[in-house]
Amino acid sequence: MSEPTETRKQRAARRAGEFPPAPEPLPRPVLDSHTHLDITVSEAGVPPQAAPGEPGARVAADASGGPAADPVAAVVAVAASVGVDRLVQVGVDVASSRWGADAADAHPAVLATVALHPNEAPRLADLDEALREIEALAARDRVRGIGETGMDFFRTGEEGRVVQEESFRAHIAIAKRYGKALVIHDRDAHADVLRILDDEGAPDTVVLHCFSGDADFAAECVRRGYLLSFAGTVTFGSAGALREAAALTPLDQILVETDAPYLTPMPHRGRPNASYLIPLTVRALAETTGADLDDLCAAISATGDRVFGPW
Repeated sequence: MSEPTETRKQRAARRAGEFPPAPEPLPRPVLDSHTHLDITVSEAGVPPQAAPGEPGARVAADASGGPAADPVAAVVAVAASVGVDRLVQVGVDVASSRWGADAADAHPAVLATVALHPNEAPRLADLDEALREIEALAARDRVRGIGETGMDFFRTGEEGRVVQEESFRAHIAIAKRYGKALVIHDRDAHADVLRILDDEGAPDTVVLHCFSGDADFAAECVRRGYLLSFAGTVTFGSAGALREAAALTPLDQILVETDAPYLTPMPHRGRPNASYLIPLTVRALAETTGADLDDLCAAISATGDRVFGPW
């Protein structure tokens, strides 16, 4: 979760807007490797069941004409209609991690990750107790990753970074104990993230969520065998350095995500995001990398299964 830099008024206006129209379906199914279903349905609603190109609406309706009885199922169904058939629900605190683990148990297309967001850790009265709860959730079968954890030097100042680092190191240990992917939030902290991974010894699978570095940082991550997950930011006009990073990343080290309801890809930046908009980011990545769209979809899908296991 990237916590965009906008005012409360701007954020409220964005989340109250209509969902964009559905994009053209992908030729092969892919996954959304990082989404926040709980935040999406509570703050933005549910995208409509609409044919590609039709206008969006805030809330889908069930057969009776009322709000969708199961909003998670509705989000999953809309995503599946454009070729996004698997979702990874990401935890940012104990409550959302527990919610995600339960959602994964209830929905075959959803898997979960659990963690304390790096900006959450310094706010906690009892970090150790929260970490114990995260570790208990990590043992559940449909919890397939530990994240999003990491370091954030944008939102948290010097006074909170010691606790951030303590929490990050603890999450690395949990990922290694349970043999699950480590999903990293890294904001303005590239060198420190690598330093801590080197100190602790990285788990077998590391995913850089919403990759935000340049080509040099991407090359370092690729060399270490990490996975780079690209969000809608790769479509932004100002993201030339990010596209350079994507262009040098091997197809088998690329994932794609929404970070919904944040980071909506162009041409809909500023409107609510959801998993059904993944095709816009995948097509942008195909153009950036020069990969055939079908081949890119197949690679992303295979990597998702390798990272998170069978759904």
